[in-house]
Amino acid sequence: MENNCVKKLLFGFCFVCFCMSLATASDSLLSPKGVNFEVAALMSVKREMKDEMSVMDGWDINSVDPCTWNMVSCSTEGFVISLAMVSTDLSGMLSPSIGNLSHIRTLLLQNNLLSGPIPAAIGTLSELQTLDLSGNQFSGDIPSSLGFLTHLSYLRLNRNKLSGQIPKLVADLIGLSFLDLSFNNLSGPTPKIQAKGYSVTGNSFLGNPSSPDSAQIGVGVSKPTNVQQDYEFDISHLKRFSFRELQIATSNFSSKNILGQGGYGVVYKGCLPNRTMMAVKRLRDPNFTGEVQFQTEVEMIGLALHRNLLRLYGFCMTPNERLLIYPFMPNGSVADRLRETGREKPSLDWDRRLCIALGAARGLLYLHEQCNPKIIHRDVKAANILLDASYEAVVGDFGLAKLLDRRESHVTTAVRGTVGHIAPEYLSTGQSSEKTDVFGFGILLLELITGQKALDAGNGQVQKGMILDLVRTLHEEKRLEVLVDRDLKGCFDAIELEQCVELALQCTQSSPILRPKMSDVLKILEGLVGQSGHTETEGSQGGTNLFEARAHDFSRTCSNVHQESSFIIEAMQLSGPR
Repeated sequence: MENNCVKKLLFGFCFVCFCMSLATASDSLLSPKGVNFEVAALMSVKREMKDEMSVMDGWDINSVDPCTWNMVSCSTEGFVISLAMVSTDLSGMLSPSIGNLSHIRTLLLQNNLLSGPIPAAIGTLSELQTLDLSGNQFSGDIPSSLGFLTHLSYLRLNRNKLSGQIPKLVADLIGLSFLDLSFNNLSGPTPKIQAKGYSVTGNSFLGNPSSPDSAQIGVGVSKPTNVQQDYEFDISHLKRFSFRELQIATSNFSSKNILGQGGYGVVYKGCLPNRTMMAVKRLRDPNFTGEVQFQTEVEMIGLALHRNLLRLYGFCMTPNERLLIYPFMPNGSVADRLRETGREKPSLDWDRRLCIALGAARGLLYLHEQCNPKIIHRDVKAANILLDASYEAVVGDFGLAKLLDRRESHVTTAVRGTVGHIAPEYLSTGQSSEKTDVFGFGILLLELITGQKALDAGNGQVQKGMILDLVRTLHEEKRLEVLVDRDLKGCFDAIELEQCVELALQCTQSSPILRPKMSDVLKILEGLVGQSGHTETEGSQGGTNLFEARAHDFSRTCSNVHQESSFIIEAMQLSGPR
């Protein structure tokens, strides 16, 4: 009996000691209302930073749930999985307590004024998939502990003041889709980097690559006198074409090879010596875009990778020319297919048109909500939705879209776009936003429904913008079948037609505030396609495999042509912000 009592007393004493030691060790991580280590970690991050824009004002140590805080996202279980503090003028240092957010998958701190070392504790975040600390003033070595992040897909530390060597553990990360260490003060030999795509340009003290394999991916070299001329605009995942190559490929930009033209320039069909087809966009006013601006836009556009976006494969820049190189889309644009005549059956039947709308919505959603900074297209229309060999929608012509910083809700520029597709607020004020693209998408839906014929001026008496008034009238009168493309010969679903028109009317409301986001549009279309039993086209079902195949084919054939400037294209579809 005494022994049992003694054992109980000893156990109780030990438990109390353990609790006291735990409390002592983690006292700074306890909030007054209980233990929430994620709240404590975030508050420690806040204390180490200077928040001039007060973006962290809502962060409260007394809170037991950080999931409602600005810039914080949580899983359904309530764990912090994303911290996106982008372009918010934050300065100070990044607290090592960031390592206590053990479930975080996305950490975005780019384009701030943060300084000091990168905390080695980040290497303990075993679930981290995306880490972007670019555009800050971080200094010191790159922590070797980052090499322990085996789930990491995207690592961007470019445009900082980092020094020392590239850690071998980081170079050996085989799961990385893209690694960007460019424009730092790194030195020593360049190790063989296992990432599918990477850039280390702009590190003038970095030595030669340690293996010939990595030299093919466009890494920086130690020819200091030639670095500025030859490598300043080198982007590792893109190929830099010579102007002469493109002249030959397009038969000296022959008018016979024109695929289309618009406000930004003329697009030519090109053919490399090994018969690989490509599309070459020759920008209309090369002097309008400066070299630095062009480099920035090309770099960002080249990283916008999604199966429903037109992949940028390369570029050409001379003192008088700016050109962008894309894969050739064999089925042209949606507008081309809608205007076809003389076919017994339209190449775009009703089901295919729904799937095109779905694919275009996915591409625009990626630009708006998953790119960082977000990209506004500003000219969404059937002519800018291209079709690959399997008729899957590929959003094109966002090549010179303005990149919108997350600090702003809109951007004011000279109005670019197509009459009849331009949102009223953009036309009147020059202010564009994601909702501008939503308006254009609504018109795109009407183009798919009507075959675009209802958008034509016809005898010149009807203004293009009046199509919306006509649609609203027919919707109220329940006579929507009048709108449907006659080429479909009545082969459409009346319920789906009504839902599509209703969605188009929501997207084209005069006030941008009343329009849905592209994420909401996508949900409606996914429900529409799913509930009706439609299956997406073979190309759509292929998903990333199809996207990878397109990239692989172009990469393989291009590199066979021009070995001395060979490049590696590895398709990657971002799962979240970059």
